[in-house]
Amino acid sequence: MSNPHVLIIPLPAQGHIIPLMELAQNLANNGIKITFVNPEFSHHSMVNALAGKTTLADKIHLVSVPDGLESIEDLQVQGRFFEIVLKVMPEKVEEMIKRINKSEDDKITCVIADHLLGWVQEFATKMKIKRVAFLSPAAATVALEFSIPKLINEGVINSDGTPITNKTCQFEPTMPIMNTSEFNWSSVGNMTDPKFLFNTLLQCSKSVKSADWAICNSSYDLEPGAFALAPEIVPMGPLLASNRLGESVGLFLQEDLTWLEWLDQQPQCSVLYVAFGSTTVFKHTQFQEIAMGLELTNRSFLWVVRPGITDQGIEAYPEGFLNRVGTRGKIVSWALQQKVLSHPSIACFVSHCGWNSTIESVSNGVPIICCPYYADQFINQSYINDIWKIGVKLDKDTQGIITREEIKNKVDQLLDDDMFKDRALRLKEVMMSSISEGGRSHKNFQNFSTWIKGLSSIV
Repeated sequence: MSNPHVLIIPLPAQGHIIPLMELAQNLANNGIKITFVNPEFSHHSMVNALAGKTTLADKIHLVSVPDGLESIEDLQVQGRFFEIVLKVMPEKVEEMIKRINKSEDDKITCVIADHLLGWVQEFATKMKIKRVAFLSPAAATVALEFSIPKLINEGVINSDGTPITNKTCQFEPTMPIMNTSEFNWSSVGNMTDPKFLFNTLLQCSKSVKSADWAICNSSYDLEPGAFALAPEIVPMGPLLASNRLGESVGLFLQEDLTWLEWLDQQPQCSVLYVAFGSTTVFKHTQFQEIAMGLELTNRSFLWVVRPGITDQGIEAYPEGFLNRVGTRGKIVSWALQQKVLSHPSIACFVSHCGWNSTIESVSNGVPIICCPYYADQFINQSYINDIWKIGVKLDKDTQGIITREEIKNKVDQLLDDDMFKDRALRLKEVMMSSISEGGRSHKNFQNFSTWIKGLSSIV
């Protein structure tokens, strides 16, 4: 009888890797062997960022497959990222599984893959391996993808995903209010072709529904309407490093450790935490307006300015900005976000509203000022503003710019009204109870882990 051996394949983007690595570590702590697969470019980034940190190396084996990149700059070419995922990875991953399965005692018993990698479900079926789809966005986003045929039939969108009318829709009262022009396949900027992404989502939705499990980083209490609409999705969140008293793993960038000492010196609930994820790119004008807005608030701030955050490739601050804000502002290239958000000095989070960031903020009772950039971030922003009412949205002017005055006004609005913080703390309590002993997410994970361990007897 072989021990359970799970192959985990994320979409090779940081926001998709982090929650799957959390799931991997939870499974490893339950005695399950994990092989975690990335293409070379993201594998090397993870290994470098992990240098000197303790990991579950004896139970989690980080491996890479060729990605076909001639240089890392290839990732910036429109569509190149998905070309790697769809044209290069499938063959290499299948070869890897065949190589591993030559061993009688170490065969892959189950494959867990990001739900956007529908090809994994296909070859796992062919190879008679159990299949699990991991949903990295909110359950509401996946429920929207499941509803594509209905939206076409009802005349909301065309067969290629383009909106027929510019309007809002809401599937359930506790689900986000969605604008057709901001559906996650319609608002991807130059990251990929919207029609290509739409067709990919349509195909992957079918793969998810045929998987043995479809699991996600959420909870029933956080998204009751979405789980009622798509009951096949099983929540196991929040998947956070703090839940297992460990460090977050899966980062591509090495953190700047200077922020912690500075944050320790700040008064409780006094600091604006400003971070826009690993892919947001601002025009130079907008970047400078954000800087001036932070200065205008006259509040302390911790701002994560990663390399490449502007379209000019450099972080050109307004003249005299750094001298004027002095020690009131702390700017770093990267930080452990979960550790930042759990710090008592943090007052609010100015965020791009990625699902991981949203989950991390909610889990720490931190209200959010929303600056969505693309894709599912608009759905998450609606949750924050319209449904949970724990944040406010930064609005653009007629030129498409979020002005410094808008930033100051929304910061004041949020921090001068205690109800935002009160609601955030109540939501935190409800959400964290789901992963406590006896909570629904906790039970779901235990059932899932037991199911995987039972596979070892039938391989």
